[in-house]
Amino acid sequence: MPILFIDDDNTGRAVAVHNLRRAGLEVDDARDGAEGLQRFDPQRHEVVVTDLKMPGVDGMTLLRTVRERAPQVPVVVITAFGSVDLAVDAMRQGAWDFLEKPFSRDRLELTLLRALETSRLRADNRRLRSGVERPIVAASQAMQGVLELADRVAPSTAGVLITGESGVGKELVARRIHARSERAAGPFVAVNCASVPGELLESELFGHTRGAFTGATQAREGRFRRASGGTLFLDEIAELPLALQGKLLRVLQEGLVDVVGADEPIAVDARIVVATNQVLEERVSEGRFREDLFYRLDVIQVHLPPLRERREDIVPLAEAFLAELAPGRRLRLPAQVAEALARRGWHGNVRELRNVCERLAILASGGEVALEHLPPERFTVASDRWLELLPEGLSLGEIEEQVVRHVLDRCSWNVSEAARRLGVPRHILAYRLEKHGIERGG
Repeated sequence: MPILFIDDDNTGRAVAVHNLRRAGLEVDDARDGAEGLQRFDPQRHEVVVTDLKMPGVDGMTLLRTVRERAPQVPVVVITAFGSVDLAVDAMRQGAWDFLEKPFSRDRLELTLLRALETSRLRADNRRLRSGVERPIVAASQAMQGVLELADRVAPSTAGVLITGESGVGKELVARRIHARSERAAGPFVAVNCASVPGELLESELFGHTRGAFTGATQAREGRFRRASGGTLFLDEIAELPLALQGKLLRVLQEGLVDVVGADEPIAVDARIVVATNQVLEERVSEGRFREDLFYRLDVIQVHLPPLRERREDIVPLAEAFLAELAPGRRLRLPAQVAEALARRGWHGNVRELRNVCERLAILASGGEVALEHLPPERFTVASDRWLELLPEGLSLGEIEEQVVRHVLDRCSWNVSEAARRLGVPRHILAYRLEKHGIERGG
């Protein structure tokens, strides 16, 4: 989303806009206040920069109008030497910051990057307060099918079990289900069952009364009651201790919460959506997860495939992350970098991809990310001439070893993916690895 830059000084405006665009920022400009108000779009512009002294509609009028139409949009005012008092008055009326002419290119860029960050944080806070879902990139047919299923189940009251590896975006899908349900106006409360110690999890989920145990100096309502009227998302449900699984089953069956230390249960009205990166059926067979609870949770199962199985999503996701992590800068993703990203196995899935994109956004200079900014310990830039033919020649076994090593490097040492690309079963590739003594890093 661009910046709107308004100044009646044609030369100064042209220079400033040119410098900002060279820095990778997207900029619309207007030659006076009247044109600025006409061009301003609250849905398009993240930041407004306006000169104070302009004929007709001056900067103060423009500031007040923008504040009325879009109070969330930061306004930076420009003032000439000797008009600082006017700029201070503008700050009192809601301007985000001011720049005194003549300002340097670096000062202008730094001020606007900070304003863009403020605008983005405000947008994030509004989205979190309203419970609106975050957009999910779904270029692949696999993810489109996931979202279609999530949208179909959202209006119902059925239990939903979201499965998939760590980092695939299970909470995003849960938020989408909540936002498209009849409970969208209610709270969305998320709990990671693996991140809360077992001895505290019961109180965290179900609440406790004052004096229920040593240290309980005040009552706690618990996440179930906090989510009443909305959705409670229980991530890593496989890590829920057996002792608490029975209490969760009671909530699902009867809508009653047994508060720690209370004599009587309390009724709650929260839809339960759970997620796991484990195979719950295996946990059931091992006696580590209650079978009756599993069937209550597994009414509708939504499975998110790993990123390596939906490679069509990798580059669109990377572009979306770069836009999010570098607000106001149009960072281009060169074909060489896009190919390197698409080639990786992404065992950390979308979370790992976002972390790499954050690195790219930080290290990028100008408007383009570069191949050398990828973490070298995770990315191997393969040469087109990868087969080394020695003067004395190579045996077929040696050629096979080089081919296997090359494909494994291209697949970030994902053996299953390498076997698929080589067109052999995984156990055959495993045999070849043992036969040639091939080990990662060897």
